[in-house]
Amino acid sequence: MRDEVFVGEDTSLHLTVTPAPEGLGARIDWPEGLAGPEDIAFDIAGGEGRADVPVSAKRRGHWKLARLWLRWPSRLGLFEFVPEVAVEASIRVVPNIRLVQSGAITAQVSSTLYGTKENRAIGEGTEFHQLRDFVSGMDVKTIDWKRSAHRHALVAKELHAERNHRVVVALDNGYLMREEIAGLARIDHAINAALATAWAAAIGGDLVGFFSYDVRPRLYAAPEPGRVAFARLRARTADMAYVSRSTNHTLALTELGARSPKRSLIIVFTEFVDTVSAELMLENIAVLAKRHLIIFVTLRDPDMEARVARAPDDMDAVAELVAAGQSIAERNLVLARLARMGVTVVDAEPGKVTAKLVSTYLDIKARELI
Repeated sequence: MRDEVFVGEDTSLHLTVTPAPEGLGARIDWPEGLAGPEDIAFDIAGGEGRADVPVSAKRRGHWKLARLWLRWPSRLGLFEFVPEVAVEASIRVVPNIRLVQSGAITAQVSSTLYGTKENRAIGEGTEFHQLRDFVSGMDVKTIDWKRSAHRHALVAKELHAERNHRVVVALDNGYLMREEIAGLARIDHAINAALATAWAAAIGGDLVGFFSYDVRPRLYAAPEPGRVAFARLRARTADMAYVSRSTNHTLALTELGARSPKRSLIIVFTEFVDTVSAELMLENIAVLAKRHLIIFVTLRDPDMEARVARAPDDMDAVAELVAAGQSIAERNLVLARLARMGVTVVDAEPGKVTAKLVSTYLDIKARELI
């Protein structure tokens, strides 16, 4: 069994019992963050019982397996022996950074920002790179007239895309983010996407910061460069608790605005129920959007989409269809209002949100919108 498992992935627990009576089985008292079979069967060979138990990591945290109940029938089958055995095993479930480890994001960032695309964009950036002799076909706007007069020859500025932008990952950790979709809590899907984007920003040469909030602001880490920022972000998100408090967007986003005096790319991961509950959130994001570039990230519920697509076969199904359709319509109204404010909206299913968010970040960086 691995000591550390990515949330949403599986591992195996290897059990060995010696001596093992015939008909040996077991049950484990699974903690909240892990899931496994209720009944475990052992393979008996040479008086030794072995079992490989599949374990699914459902919640972040450090989970201990404290108790195991063995059971086997008596020789005549009239009753069962059920002793309790102390188990000293634990599994730490951490945010999923499989895409980062695979190198897929590094390759995507490198090819987008530092491959042939960047070479074609030379001269279209905002950060000074070098001076070169002006030749026919170059944009006359790049001519540095002061240095040209000093050298008595036309000299052009060569610009590259600016780096060292400030990117702040803002995670709403309120009770709406505890809802489970596609096998994981919304907050875990959000953390996985946030870490992937933070890694892309670190590879892209930007500064990465972190902010979490629920009923009030919780953690804030000022933007800092490189892999150090990613490692700290991973450690902080791994320790974030699952809370049951409502989110105070006014207090949190006001605090974030006060802590971000310079123009930044702020990526907000949050959730809302309807247009009424989203009103205060919209007002505060509108204030942030006047100074900063905002990416608003929310997750579609595949089950909700499936209810709308499925033809109803009774009156209960009709009621579910109407409720689901109304919920999706109100959701689209809120997202449309955000788009009219100039906010970039990433609304995707859990399995697609990471790829879409990283692509959105790279597009913003390539177009130098920050």
